[in-house]
Amino acid sequence: MTSTIYKRHIMELYSEKPHYGELKNKTHQVKHANPICNDEIIIDLIVKNGKIADAKFHGKTCFITSVSASALLENVIGKTVGEAKKLTQKDLNKFLGIDVIPTRIKCEMMPLEAIKKLK
Repeated sequence: MTSTIYKRHIMELYSEKPHYGELKNKTHQVKHANPICNDEIIIDLIVKNGKIADAKFHGKTCFITSVSASALLENVIGKTVGEAKKLTQKDLNKFLGIDVIPTRIKCEMMPLEAIKKLK
């Protein structure tokens, strides 16, 4: 039953794509690409008073990257950039509610690797 709940959560993230799109008044933008599959994610942030106030992603992303980005961005809003950069794959797995299979870890990590590039 637990795995069914997580599958439903992941499908909702993909179909609803919360945090998908571009921010017009972004204060930060970062890109990260996976040359193996030609995917590219672009993350826009609005940082106010030292904290992430809003976040969106866009670009050419696969299913796993899209759900990972949605879950990650939901969880970085309200954090400082420094706090967001300290997140790990273990945190992503917790946000998603699953462990991603080894062959898709690069996809899962694309949004977090982009966040880690922020200055």
